[in-house]
Amino acid sequence: MKYLLDTNVLLVYLRDQRTKKVIEETYHPFSLPNIPIISVVTKGEIKSIGLRNNWGDRRLSVLEKFLDRLVVVDINAEDIIEKYAEIDAFSQGKLKGNPLGNSSRNMGKNDLWIAATAAVTKSRFLTMDADFDHLKGKYLDLHKVELQK
Repeated sequence: MKYLLDTNVLLVYLRDQRTKKVIEETYHPFSLPNIPIISVVTKGEIKSIGLRNNWGDRRLSVLEKFLDRLVVVDINAEDIIEKYAEIDAFSQGKLKGNPLGNSSRNMGKNDLWIAATAAVTKSRFLTMDADFDHLKGKYLDLHKVELQK
């Protein structure tokens, strides 16, 4: 099974041992034969978070080692570009022949790229973000991770 990990799930792996443990016990994304993947957009987002939050050399090194464990999918592929356009039109309620069924959803452009990557790679998508909920079952095998307290 391929698991596409959203940026917030990567942050859990770096910061939150309780929620990480639940993800590992429930999904096993890093256990064979599973394949943990991310969009190149997620890689950019997590590196930006590190820079904006002044992560030190040690923490940035941990991040790089963690990223090395993941398959990074480029968005410069025609099938991902086409799926991005389709998901955006669908989310805006403008996709001919495929109505949204409720009010339009304004998704962030990065989220659109990540959703398109998950859809094209046919991955189980792990996120903590409600912005993808309207795509569940239609475009995404969406699994919401709950923050453990």
